[in-house]
Amino acid sequence: MKRALTIFGIVLFLSLISWAVPNQKSDEVVTSVAKQEAVAGQSAQIADSPQESMKFSESAKNGVKRFYDYSGFANTSFKHILMILVGLTFIFLAIRYDYEPLLLVPIGMGILIGNIPFMLNAGMGIGIYEKGSVLNYLYFGVTAGIYPPLIFLGLGAMTDFSYLISNPKLLLLGAAAQIGIFVTLVAALYLGFSPPEAAAIGIIGGADGPTAIFTASKLANGVKMWHGVQSANLIGPIAIAAYSYMALVPVIQPPIMRLLTTKKERRIRMKSPRQVSRLEKILFPIIGLLLTCFISPSALPLLGMLFFGNLLRESGVTRRLAETARNSLIDITTILIGLTVGASTQADVFLTSKSLMIFGLGAASFMVATAGGVLFAKIMNLFLKPENQVNPLIGSAGVSAVPDSARVSQMEGLRADPTNHLLMHAMGPNVAGVIGSAVAAGIMLSFLL
Repeated sequence: MKRALTIFGIVLFLSLISWAVPNQKSDEVVTSVAKQEAVAGQSAQIADSPQESMKFSESAKNGVKRFYDYSGFANTSFKHILMILVGLTFIFLAIRYDYEPLLLVPIGMGILIGNIPFMLNAGMGIGIYEKGSVLNYLYFGVTAGIYPPLIFLGLGAMTDFSYLISNPKLLLLGAAAQIGIFVTLVAALYLGFSPPEAAAIGIIGGADGPTAIFTASKLANGVKMWHGVQSANLIGPIAIAAYSYMALVPVIQPPIMRLLTTKKERRIRMKSPRQVSRLEKILFPIIGLLLTCFISPSALPLLGMLFFGNLLRESGVTRRLAETARNSLIDITTILIGLTVGASTQADVFLTSKSLMIFGLGAASFMVATAGGVLFAKIMNLFLKPENQVNPLIGSAGVSAVPDSARVSQMEGLRADPTNHLLMHAMGPNVAGVIGSAVAAGIMLSFLL
């Protein structure tokens, strides 16, 4: 062992000496070669430096220009700025005034996302209308009509139909409010929209965002053909209009309600609803599904999920499923539908003359629907005994904005009489309106698909 260590030490010592005292001749040769190479390199550098400098300058200039061309600043237009302001307005209204924040915040953020300017047809795969992009995949749930039935499932699991079951005549108020749909259909046809497009626009009058999206995805999706003419893609404008007017229920409805009713009518007290048995609650979604879908099979995706969700709620044996449907599922779907509908308002697609007409028709249809419900309640009272009369204010709840329109009826009733509570009565026509708008959509789909 000692010998091995001694030999290793000697070899190491000799190696250090050879490294410390290199061969002089070899160094001279290396030095000479290095000098020649240095001189040649300097000569080449002197010759090539102007050309390389020009190439580098041109390359840097092109790089900066390319970066700018791909940035949002180079692709911004007035339309983009306008849509960004619309998105900011939606977010402001939702946060500052609590106008449907669960809808307007996702939609407002979606509008901002959809209107970030970028170079079109550059193959970046980021726009909502570019195949293969993440937003395009999420938007498939809108164009294929997947999200609305999921919303209806959650809505059914949240809704108590007891008030409608206890007073079935309130179903007529929900049906009467759908007049706004058909009046708007006629107006849209007059303005030059094709029948499928007009039908999709008319559904805005029901103040039911999911139903409006579902109908537009079938009739006004940019693919539907009508007598050889391709329909326009109106899903974005219709959805934005429907949800906007749903959020503005507390602003739009009260003036119409006061205009069409007297102070005496606003003070009408309604009888307390009777107690509804558990059996009635269980039978209602089953009978409702069979009756409505036999009348309008095209509404099956919406009404089937609505009544299924309600059966989960009322059966008493599927609490976990009902809890998931009315909480996690509807929340996730609301996020996806709000974000993608907002992003679909891409400025180059959304800002057209048709979009402006849709917003005008949507406002008119919503006002007509509100007036139709109130006036029909007054007509009903002509045939009812005084003790069975309905307060006309609850007729405005026949639109499908659940539960906002019912709350408006409550507020207006309290304004006329601080002791007159109408909320539980208004929920009857309110949930009837959800069913009515889906049936109306199904009828139009059966004629126009």
